Amino acid sequence: MVGGALGCALSQQGLRVALVEQCEPAAGWSRDEVDLRVSALTRASQCILENLGVWHRMAEMRITPYRGMYVWDATGSGSIAFDAAEIGEPDLGHIVENRVTQLALWERLSQSDNLHKFCPDSVHRMELGGEQPWLELSSGKRIASQLIVAADGANSKVRELAGIATSGWSYNQHAIVATVQPEKHHGEIARQRFMPTGPLALLPINDGSCSIVWSTLPAQAEYLMQLDGPEFCRELESASESVLGAIEKVGPRGVFPLARRHTDRYIAEGVALIGDAAHGIHPLAGQGVNLGFLDAAVMADLLRDAAAAGRPLGGWATLRRYERARKGNNLEMLTLMDLFKQLFSNDHQALSLVRNLGLDLADASGPLKHFLMRRAMGLTGELPLLAGQYSQALKR
Repeated sequence: MVGGALGCALSQQGLRVALVEQCEPAAGWSRDEVDLRVSALTRASQCILENLGVWHRMAEMRITPYRGMYVWDATGSGSIAFDAAEIGEPDLGHIVENRVTQLALWERLSQSDNLHKFCPDSVHRMELGGEQPWLELSSGKRIASQLIVAADGANSKVRELAGIATSGWSYNQHAIVATVQPEKHHGEIARQRFMPTGPLALLPINDGSCSIVWSTLPAQAEYLMQLDGPEFCRELESASESVLGAIEKVGPRGVFPLARRHTDRYIAEGVALIGDAAHGIHPLAGQGVNLGFLDAAVMADLLRDAAAAGRPLGGWATLRRYERARKGNNLEMLTLMDLFKQLFSNDHQALSLVRNLGLDLADASGPLKHFLMRRAMGLTGELPLLAGQYSQALKR
């Protein structure tokens, strides 16, 4: 998703772009099935995708606005409720299946005359330090470029070949993902219950179902994955305190380990990392892909400026600007999510009192709650052009 967004942005700017991708996204599926992997896209990410000309196509497939969010703690009575109407917004964001975003971006990329796709293919070797960096692909083809951008995920081959180290740790939690059909309609409200073993999120889908992200201890995740459908539904109903009534049906389930990752550097000579290639974050606030889209948007801004000034796109000055613009912001969000995880994923009595009091105070404080909503939506701070008035700026 993140690499596709950057490819679209750079091709819109008239730059020649080569996109290396292992496989095309799926092009057809039943609307009765919901992708296991979904993302909670912020307003900033929505603006980026609108300005890339793909949001309308995503809406044709399926996007679900969530107009409220309810968060509560399992070890006390503390809770907080967010409502988009309180800050004059139509929604707080959208729940979108990853395959929808991927396909819309892929179709847009296919319309570009100055973008060439190498697919199916993958990076085999990389050479830096010469006149131009170049890649050798698994097919034997070679690509020389002013800049190589790694958007190839948590196990980035380009990052490895560039010799950029990654640090981090396991959260000792696994996330179970699935689509469930609750007895009651979700009412376009995202819900999250914090339990000592990890958070459970119920994310609304516009057919009345919910996509769940249930983060829990590895042993419990293994137990839950072994249950049959009805048994799992009963466990989920209990874990959600029947907030949507009975859980009537569950689809296929997936599970993946959770870990924090952050690279020591975002750049090397002629190379930059974006998205999961640079950072990995706990999914409790749904910020992962949103950080990646901002990486791509900032990179697009800086490469536009470099091209306009006649500077090399992979020049050190341009890459350092990118690293300074994104590394600190991403680290701040990673650290904040770590603090939330440590504060909520435990049964310590004193911390339980603190977090329940904090939730209640934040809920009662209008200005603070409004700031939290705007911050979560990506409406605060300095934003790249793609995340704001990029299209209008081009027209002017």
